[in-house]
Amino acid sequence: MYAIVNIAGQQFKVAKDQQIFVHRLQGEEGASIEFDNVLLAAKGSDFKIGADALKGASVSAKILSHLKGDKVIVFKKKRRKGYKKKNGHRQQFTKIEITGITL
Repeated sequence: MYAIVNIAGQQFKVAKDQQIFVHRLQGEEGASIEFDNVLLAAKGSDFKIGADALKGASVSAKILSHLKGDKVIVFKKKRRKGYKKKNGHRQQFTKIEITGITL
C-alpha cells in the first residue's frame, strides 16, 4: 500500500515505515504529525483518486530529526564588468518516518 501526499508544497510517494526528507516542519523530535492532503492511495491494483484530495484519508508520521542539507554554492559573474559574487546556502530539512496510511 502506498499513497501520494502533499507535504509542505511538495508531493511525495510514501509507504509505511519509509523515511523521507521534507522541508523543515514545525514540531519537536519524536512528535507525531498527520497529513490529510492525500492525492492518491493504492492498495494492490485498487486505486483511489481524489478530485483535489481524498476525503477522510490521512498519512501519519513521526519526526525523527531536524537537519541541514549539503551546501550549495551560488556564484554570479558578469564577464568583462568585474562583477563576481559568491554565496553559500544550506537547506533546512526534517527527517520523518511514515507510521501509517488510513483511508
